[in-house]
Formats: sequence, C-alpha cells, structure tokens
Amino acid sequence: DSAGASPGPACYRRGGPLTVTDANVMLGRLQPAHFPRLFGPDGDAALNADVVAAEFATLAAEMGQDVHTVADGFLRVAVSNMARAIKQVSVQRGHDPARFALACFGGAGGQHACLVADELGMATVFIHPMAGVLSAYGMGLADQIVLREQAVELPYGPDAMPTLHAVADTLANSARAELAIQGAVDCTIERRVHLRYAGTEAALAVPLDAHAADAFATAHRARFGFVTPGRTLVAEQVSVEAVAPGEKVVEPTLPARRGEGPAAIDTVQMWSHGRAHATPVYDRTTLCAGDRLPGPALVREANATTVVDEGWTAEVTAQDHMILTRATPLQSREASTAVDPVLLELFNNLFMAVAEQTGAVLQNTAQSVNIKERLDFSCAIFDALGRLVANAPHIPVHLGAMGESVQTVLRLRGATLRPGDVVALNDPFNGGNHLPDITVITPVFGPDGAIRFFAGSRGHHADIGGTTPGSIPPNSTTLEEEGVIIDNFLLVSEGVFQEDAFRGLLSGARYPARSPDVNVADIKAQVAANERGVQELGRVVDRYGWPVVAAYMGHVMDNAEASVCRVLDRLQDGRFETALDDGTPLVVAVRVDRAARRAVVDFTGTGPQRPGNFNTPRAVSRSVVLYVFRCLVGTDIPLNDGCLRPIDIVLPDGTFLSPAPGAAVVAGNTEVSQAVCNALFGALGALACSQGTMNNLLFGDATRQYYETICGGMGAGPTWDGAGPVQTHMTNTRMTDPEILELRYPVRLEQFAVRHGSGGAGQHRGGDGVMRRIRFLEPMEAVIVASRRTVPPFGLAGGAPGAAGLQWVERADGTTEALTGTDRAALVPGDALVVHTPGGGGYGA
Repeated sequence: DSAGASPGPACYRRGGPLTVTDANVMLGRLQPAHFPRLFGPDGDAALNADVVAAEFATLAAEMGQDVHTVADGFLRVAVSNMARAIKQVSVQRGHDPARFALACFGGAGGQHACLVADELGMATVFIHPMAGVLSAYGMGLADQIVLREQAVELPYGPDAMPTLHAVADTLANSARAELAIQGAVDCTIERRVHLRYAGTEAALAVPLDAHAADAFATAHRARFGFVTPGRTLVAEQVSVEAVAPGEKVVEPTLPARRGEGPAAIDTVQMWSHGRAHATPVYDRTTLCAGDRLPGPALVREANATTVVDEGWTAEVTAQDHMILTRATPLQSREASTAVDPVLLELFNNLFMAVAEQTGAVLQNTAQSVNIKERLDFSCAIFDALGRLVANAPHIPVHLGAMGESVQTVLRLRGATLRPGDVVALNDPFNGGNHLPDITVITPVFGPDGAIRFFAGSRGHHADIGGTTPGSIPPNSTTLEEEGVIIDNFLLVSEGVFQEDAFRGLLSGARYPARSPDVNVADIKAQVAANERGVQELGRVVDRYGWPVVAAYMGHVMDNAEASVCRVLDRLQDGRFETALDDGTPLVVAVRVDRAARRAVVDFTGTGPQRPGNFNTPRAVSRSVVLYVFRCLVGTDIPLNDGCLRPIDIVLPDGTFLSPAPGAAVVAGNTEVSQAVCNALFGALGALACSQGTMNNLLFGDATRQYYETICGGMGAGPTWDGAGPVQTHMTNTRMTDPEILELRYPVRLEQFAVRHGSGGAGQHRGGDGVMRRIRFLEPMEAVIVASRRTVPPFGLAGGAPGAAGLQWVERADGTTEALTGTDRAALVPGDALVVHTPGGGGYGA
C-alpha cells in the first residue's frame, strides 16, 4: 500500500511502513549512495537502508523465508497489479498491449519497467531523458487546445453532411475566438463526427469527411471485434478541436562514443528474477549515442533510477532516448506446485484479472443497454470439476450459482464435449438464476484431450420472452410464463455458431423472445468474452506451466477455505426470523463448531413454496451464503468455492428456498436472494437490513424493452452508518445514464433524488433510499417487482427499521393510482411512474 508523501516509505526516515520503494531498496534496485540525500530532520540524509533491512528481517522471520525472497515477492505482486491495471484499460479499448512499446515515466517507473513489460508480453520500453518529471515537462510544452462539442442526433448519410459541416463551422469559430483570448495567434482545426450504430450507445469519433463511415467501420472492428454492414449509422455529435502549438522543442543530439564503451561508476549487488547479480551502475549524463548496456544494470539519473533487468538490453539513441529491448526470450517461471505465499497472492490476482478482462470484452462487444451500460453480467473461471476458482467483482447473485451450471454441463454433456464447443443454459433448476440470465460456458482442453478448466459468463438479457416485456412478470406461476427455457444447449459446435438452431429455440417457446436479434448479438458477445478468458489463462499457463497453474487453482480455494475458518473462530451461534411481504416466514440459524472449524447454515422453519414467483432456486441460496461469508473474511481474496467448504447448508424440501422444478422463480433471484442475505447477516449480528430488494422496474412494448434495478439504503453496522443510496448485496448493476435512457426510450426522467430520512434511526443510522419519477411519452406497459413494501427493512440491536418502499402512477389527468410491490400498469402519454425505494435499518438504540 502507499504510505503517501508523509510519512512515506520506511526508508524516508519518518517512521513509515514498508512499501514497494523499500522492497526496491532491499533488492538493491534503489541504491542509497546513488539517490539524492533529502531525508532526515535536516533534509540532507540518505535513504535509510538499515531500517528497511530490519523491518524485512522481522517480516521474513514471520514467514519463515529469506529477506530477499520476501522483498522480491512483494515486488512481483506489485508488478502484477500494475500490469493488471494496464491490461484492463487496454482491453477495454480493444488493444493487445503486446503489440505496443511501453512508455515509461515517473521517478519510480524505470525501476519496474522491464518487469511490467514482461508481465504484459511487451518486448520494448521507451524512456525519455526527462522521464522522472515527464508530467511537469509535458505540461510546460503542451499545445493549447479548445474543445467544442454539440449534439446533433441525425441519421448519418449524404443528406446530413451540410448540417454537420455547418455545426462544425460554428464550433470552429467559437474555439478560435477562445484561443485568441488566450493570446494564441495561429491554430489548426480538427473536425470530428461521433458515429454509432442505431440502437447502440458506443459512439466513436472519426474525422468529419467523405470517408467517415469507412473510418468508423475500421475503428469499430478494432475496438469491438465486429462490424454490422447495412445497419443505420447515427451522427451523435460533432466535435471540433482548435489547437495552438506549444513551444517547439529541439532535443539535443548526443554524439557517438569514440573508443571503448561506457564506464561503470560503481558495481553493486542487485536482485533480478530471484537471483543476486553483481550489477554495474552507469551515470546517464556520461552515456553517448549508440551505447548498449546489457542487463542486469542500473542507470543513475538526476530524477530517476532505471533498472535494466536480466535478459534486457538498453540502447541510447542520438536523441538521448533510452530504448530497452528484451534480448533473450522470456522464460517460463520456475515454480513449485507447493503452496507459497507470494505465488498465492500472484495467482489470486492473475485469476481475478483473467475474469476482469473477460468482462471488459463482454461490455465492449455487447449491444444491449442491459449489458453494455448497466453492466448486468458476471464472468468467472472454473476448474475441471466446475468449481469456482475466481470471479471478477460483478454480480454476487450470479457467481455462486454459475458453478452449478458448469457442473450440469459436465454431468449431461461431459463425455461428448469437444474443443471449440460452447454450451448455453438458463434453467434455474440446473444452476441458473432466472430465465433472463443466460450462462455461456466454454470448456478448455489440454494437449492430452482432457478438460483443464472452463470460462463462463452470465448476462442478463433485456428480454427472453414470457408474459410481459422484460421477462420479469409480477404474477407468473409457472416457469414457462417467464420466458424461453434454455437447458444444456450446444451453442457453438467445434467452432461453428449454431445461429439457426438458437433462433429456433428463442422463437419456439410458448412465450417467445421479443428481440431475438439483440439476444443473438449479446450471446455472441458472451462467446467472444469467454474466448478472451481462454486466451488470457492460456498465457498464464505458458508463463508458469500447467502443473503450477492447476495446483494454484486448488491453492486459492484452500486459502479461501482457511480464511472462512478464521471467520468461524470468532463467530457465535445465531438465529434470525423475518418475513416476506406476504407474511411468509424466512428463518435461518447458524451453528458454529469451533473445534471442527465448521458451521451449519440451517433454513429449517422457512415457509412453503409460494404460488407466485417468490421462489429461489437452490443455486441462488448457495450464492447468498457464499457471498455473506466472503464479506466476513475482510481480506482481498477471490470469491470462490473454497469459501463454502467449511459450511453445510440445510435447505428443507418444499420451502420457497427449495421449490419443485417448473415453479416460477423470477423474483426469487432478485428479491428472495436479498431477503436471505439480510436474514443471514442478521443471524450473525453483523449488519442491519439493507433495502432488501432490487426494485426491479421494467417497461416496454412489442419492440422495445427496458429493465433497471433501483438503488436504496444500506443497513448500518456496529461501528458505522449505512451508505446510501447505493446498490446493495446481491446486485451490483449501475443505473442507465439519463441521456441514454431518454434517447433510447420515449420517457423523461423527471426526478432521481435522495429520499432523505428513509434510513432507520439508531446509534448508527441506516442509509437513505431514492425517489425516482419517469414520465412516459408513448403508450407502454410497466412492471414492478419489489419487496420490503409491507415489511420494512429491520434494524439490529435496538436500531429502528428503514422506511418501506412505495410506488404509484400519476395519471395525465391528475389522478393517482397506488401500486403494490408486484404490479403492472398500462401507461399512456403524460402518465408518470414514481418509485420510492426503502432505506436501510439502523443499528443500536
């Protein structure tokens, strides 16, 4: 972690903690003798290497390892996190970092450049002579730029060009005038049009000229991996940049060296790739054009230190730039399959990073608002037995259940799976959540033909059929009324997408999907996302070898199990009873056996299966228990199946937590999951009830469907107030931007505000809910499926409950119609739908 400017790292002589800077000192990658003397009470002392050595010695003794091994481990973890952040940003933009050079800057950048490049698969690093102060240097030399934008929202084509150019002329004149006020005399004008496919939100800026459509297609393919020929283009906005050039820089030309190569000013011991090396130190000011420095080497500069790691070579150009290139191929790391704390943390990060990059591709390539904008999806990787290894921080209710989907595929199709196969399912009684959530599963085979792991993605499709648009009917009583059931469907067979068969499935149900084109587009995005996960995990295998990767798939689960066992050491037995809005009891008891380091989560006493759709598939209840105990761990580990190994879950048959196959379950995924989560936190005395609902709001017609979950208040805890308004617990989606909502649908968002005072009172207050009012401009049918309307969110330890939720329709004629928590309404132009979401419960009297 960062120690900030004050106290700073331990070596800064201000009593700070060990940081990555200290790890570099311990490893000789930072040399106090070749670093400015700026420390101590008088600001004239060197870095304190003695305190670093002492602190690392204490830490190494606790870990039973050598001090240099520990420091190298911390550095490797830090480098992994840096690379993970770079990779995620680049993947979101459709770029593979391995195709680029790494531009290195900042005082500490050069210490890690080679290692970060290796993690990213990059073979070239570029370091400017002012790299240590590049931000300040660049600011002083930057162009002056004035940006002007204007929304146009026109179908793009020849007829639109006169309007687009006229808008650009107006913006250009305004931008020139602004630069003139700042004293700029000459400027250039860059005109762009922001194009997108009709019905999507991803606008890309391209030059405003006769080739704009072709440029958009090229940019779209690069960013998202596909184009849609023939689809209408929309000019979303016009932008103009007026650029007045900054101060011209003439960088000095270095002379070539005459005679022998550069002389080292010192030789020090430095650790690189886990080994100590006698390492020469060079002064940057003495280097000449053409000088080559084989690694390992250190380059001392006025405002930075550059480490040339083993296997790399630095070359100085005539412009005094330093180019680092990998001189020898990157070797796979030698690692033991035995558990090691450094590798454990590395693989925690690596597995989570793979899932995150899978999610980045899914968001990029999906077409629906639900996935691209609201981020209602989850991605994860599983071992060969279908056990969850790691997930991205997406939707909690998806993640514990996805493993059962993978295990269903293994059970029903494992013997016939082939490389290139992809399977889809949404059946809640085979590991699904509810029908709108479609899971796509990609098996990955090794050279021996055996399955090594699975990549999985679960996306909430805006409509999958059913009796109401959006596929969350308020009054369904059977599963088929909620949409198309997909069970163990071979979506891709040996690399061939089975589009005709999939469309036939979507159209062949009793209540077919309303927008199959969008379903197909989003399913293809899920397939592409899984493939990215396969590729990324393949790179990890190439780096560390399959035996090590396979071992650490097990070790990260073992670590999660041990983390939950430590939680059980401090838990007490507990029991809690609450009720659904219809009065049906929900009971959970937790019994802890400290000697065995196990616990039982028992739902005996919970009410019977409901006649409506407030029934929860067993897989969803499992997700809830997994999520709650992962929250209690309190350290940064991947949510995985290991968390549940010490937990026995008792779900008596016949309850609404264990419904019979074919039961309606659409609200069980969203509403009952929240109720179970809050009840379990209540039984543990950990947290008052949060809003206890996802406030599912849907509206649409035969051609357009929209879905959102609305945030509310978080419950308070023993030492903190509840946050709010915010999405809580089993959901993690975001709201659609008002501009996109109003652009895509015939509505106006008139209010989205904090519902002040709705959080429960207490020593610590619950978080507040929100007020949301949407006005309709065309006829639509609206559906709400929500909870905590008659039974308010409970407080704990004497805290007051939060306010219950409310919803009603304000008719255009001024009349008002109250709605229940599960209701539907036919809306006409001028009508408004209003939702007030619950607040969280308070904690303490």
